[in-house]
Amino acid sequence: MNYTVFVPVVMLTALIQSTSAIGDECTPTDGMTPYPTPVIADYVLGCMAANGNSRESLHQCSCSIDYIKERIPFEDYEKIQTIMQVQMDRGQRGIFYRDSTWAKSRVEALQKVQAASTLRCF
Repeated sequence: MNYTVFVPVVMLTALIQSTSAIGDECTPTDGMTPYPTPVIADYVLGCMAANGNSRESLHQCSCSIDYIKERIPFEDYEKIQTIMQVQMDRGQRGIFYRDSTWAKSRVEALQKVQAASTLRCF
């Protein structure tokens, strides 16, 4: 048997198994879809810009998005963000989303969670 080929194959197999174990650690176990990193970064950067771009605001804004993530599944957060973007449209499409009760209630739900995160984190 040629051991020079066998050793790298064993090491490669071990590396693949350990890499997949690391990936499993990052997957939520509660069945919720995780917030993508760009969404988290966008929230934190926007929050920091509104709060002074300081190291303290970095920690406060990170705390805020963590608080939101614990209370609103990503699928709902994504829908609410879409509603808020469309509400800014000054055309017919924007009127529907600004005036509809279901859209307002979703946005208000996020705003309540954001207000609670402000009380907790700032």
